[in-house]
Amino acid sequence: MPDFTVREYAFISVDYKGCPISSLDHAYIPEKAFEHLCELAASFSKHGAKVFELAGRRKLKLDQYVGVIETPCGTRIEILPKHVELNGTSDKTIIQDERKLLQKMLSVSLHLPYREAGSANLNRFKQPLHEWIMTQFLASFECLVQRGLRFDYNRVKEEQKFLRGQLQHVKYMRQTPAKKHIFPIEHDVYEVNRPENRLIRTALEVVCKKTKDAGNWKLAQELRLMTSEIPRSQKLQQDFRQWQSGRLLALYAEIKPWTELILGEYMPVSTQEEWRGMSLLFPMEKLFEHFVAYHLRRNSPAWNVRTQHATEHICEHRQSKIFKLKPDIFIERPNAKSIVMDTKWKLIDQSDRGGRYGLKDSDIQQMFTYSHYYLKHESEVVLIYPYRKDKFTQALDDFEFRLTTSAKLRVVPFNLDEPQNFKII
Repeated sequence: MPDFTVREYAFISVDYKGCPISSLDHAYIPEKAFEHLCELAASFSKHGAKVFELAGRRKLKLDQYVGVIETPCGTRIEILPKHVELNGTSDKTIIQDERKLLQKMLSVSLHLPYREAGSANLNRFKQPLHEWIMTQFLASFECLVQRGLRFDYNRVKEEQKFLRGQLQHVKYMRQTPAKKHIFPIEHDVYEVNRPENRLIRTALEVVCKKTKDAGNWKLAQELRLMTSEIPRSQKLQQDFRQWQSGRLLALYAEIKPWTELILGEYMPVSTQEEWRGMSLLFPMEKLFEHFVAYHLRRNSPAWNVRTQHATEHICEHRQSKIFKLKPDIFIERPNAKSIVMDTKWKLIDQSDRGGRYGLKDSDIQQMFTYSHYYLKHESEVVLIYPYRKDKFTQALDDFEFRLTTSAKLRVVPFNLDEPQNFKII
């Protein structure tokens, strides 16, 4: 089955005879794959997650989720951010730029220690998201095998014709005379069978089945032969809970997030006992929020930058506080007043003054509430939107709240291509 690449808010329709060629804004997929997406859309809607929206009897519209979806028939749909303007740019260039951005944002949000050095990684942005994840997993696993896998002692109970370890006296005394030469024993075996290795081995099996990249397939098969003595995990959640950390397992810290991505399969809601394949979906709003917060910490190390800070409530009900206020970013500055920020993955236009630049009433009301409860209208609140060439390149003029003159609302752009230059002051 072919793979499809689209962007946020693209349309997905059924492939029919004489239909146009698929593009970044409209993909035509097989009917079985489309029916599976419709079932997913119904499942997500029940849980309040808006991933697909019906735009007709045979058409779906994507929302603000990015990642990869694989259907039972083998169709893969890669969903990229809608960040780069078309303006005559070739689809290949746009796809490469969007993949580069998505990989950077995922690496920051999920704390992925991906490798960037060496000429072998120069073409990594040409890979689809799922192949990039599998490439990073295999590189980490190869490094782990070269440095040495960790072994552990496992308790074994068995029957042998010789004594080893501890004899189970009660069981031995209850044996018939014909089995007196058989000893029920219990002992420890120093082997590679431990939760971390089982999970990594299971993820490797998934990579062997799912990868379509020749380099990934070759390396996966080599690692498969080298680690054939490691059994697969039978209880994934239990083994993940038993994954240990510390000095002796420091080498496993790098591969753990890649293993979680491959086995955990990030989805908006749980779809256990259903087909999921190599499916990973991430909300762009959260990725953007974590990306901005990460670079704020790097660019201003003296500031205390916190995300989803929730210490205030709007109401009290029966002597208890309810309805938390959660600004995306709360900054405490030494010898200065705090700042509240909210990130919005929306496109605004600095020249559209008549349309209020594309700002929503609900966003402004939300920032006024933050200013009142968190800052007592004594400091500024900031709305952060993505930078757009020729559309949103500089901060808008400050907005003053009518009830006070000391508190202001600022609307500023965040250049995703140059995050190191982002500063509020």
